[in-house]
Amino acid sequence: MKLKQLPVLLLAVLGTSTVVQAQTAKPNLSKEFIQQQLDAAAKQIKVLANETPTEKFPKTFENGKEVFSSSSWWCSGFYPGTLLYLYEGTKDEGLLKKATEKLTYLEKEKNNKGTHDLGFMLFCSFGNALRLTGDTQKYEPVLSTGANSLASRYSPITKTIRSWDHGSWQYPVIIDNMMNLEFLTQVSKMTGDKKFYDIAVSHAETTLKNHFRKDYSSYHVIDYDKNTGKAIGKKTHQGAFDESAWSRGQGWALYGYTMMYRETKKKEFLKQAQQIAKYILSNPNLPADLVPYWDFDKDKIAKSDKMYPNKDLRDVSAAALYASALLELSQYTKGSESVKYFDKAETLLKNLSKAPYLAPYGQNGGYILQHSVGALPLNSEIDVPLTYADYYYVEALVRYQRLLSGEPMIKEIAK
Repeated sequence: MKLKQLPVLLLAVLGTSTVVQAQTAKPNLSKEFIQQQLDAAAKQIKVLANETPTEKFPKTFENGKEVFSSSSWWCSGFYPGTLLYLYEGTKDEGLLKKATEKLTYLEKEKNNKGTHDLGFMLFCSFGNALRLTGDTQKYEPVLSTGANSLASRYSPITKTIRSWDHGSWQYPVIIDNMMNLEFLTQVSKMTGDKKFYDIAVSHAETTLKNHFRKDYSSYHVIDYDKNTGKAIGKKTHQGAFDESAWSRGQGWALYGYTMMYRETKKKEFLKQAQQIAKYILSNPNLPADLVPYWDFDKDKIAKSDKMYPNKDLRDVSAAALYASALLELSQYTKGSESVKYFDKAETLLKNLSKAPYLAPYGQNGGYILQHSVGALPLNSEIDVPLTYADYYYVEALVRYQRLLSGEPMIKEIAK
């Protein structure tokens, strides 16, 4: 039970318990390579930091111009989260300072009950800040208040957390919402309040039942009858069409169920993650470099459909998600399956760390990666850098760095 060429056991820390998993993959990326990428990313993000207004948050760089958001935008937590990961990976105190300064303008979102994205907004930022600084007095109240705000969106009828309050939906739940459950499970450990854990498990179980097709690809949006809890619609909002497999959506699902297995040790969540990984990695439309097109079913779009003139675009944000999730999934599986996940994650990291996906220093508005797609059907954020692509890429690098250093790949805020 020893990783070849590494003199340590790989540990997955689960609350107060420690689980040791056998890993037979041989790491092919050196400490020097990983450090080089982290140092380059830190240098690049300082370009973005110099362009970012004090009270604003980076969103994208489009048509030669920086695009920023307020703290209420769902992506607001990714930039400070990336700074914090890069601080962890480089020990550059200046990055920690920039991150904590930005948190001052994000804290008010702890009271925001109008969004399901508080995991992205608060856990990726304040969660990492708590983990790295240990300042419980400063950060725990923000996280516990935010978790209560997120929990207020849970319905015991649908057994899910409502995603959106807009549109003609009755009770919409998107696959992205799986990502916010880590916030609840971790705060449950932090506070000892089991309700957060129970809500997260209920949401994951309901999503597993309703969000997936027989081939384990995921719908984007499930609409529930708010009075009965029955699924009454299976749609998309950012994919090519309702029955298509939107690439980033598959990433949210893969990461979400891998994480929920870690948090619960429920075997059905691990099996789901394995099946989602199989769908992605064996898909005939997955390019050789593993960076997916924005939708796995983009070839089924009619040539006459003028909505998608650029249907062959890649989505680097999905690839970054896959890389981070597959690294973790490799720790919970064995033998050739574990090796496959680990090798594919390495391939993604290598490919994302070079052209055409890695931006040259000083270009791309200071974002680390380029060529992501936000929502092609909405003509929004087309072939641009996205702040969450950078976040999950850097997260994957830091996870790999921990592994090479003999540390647990996954580090939690709960002690």
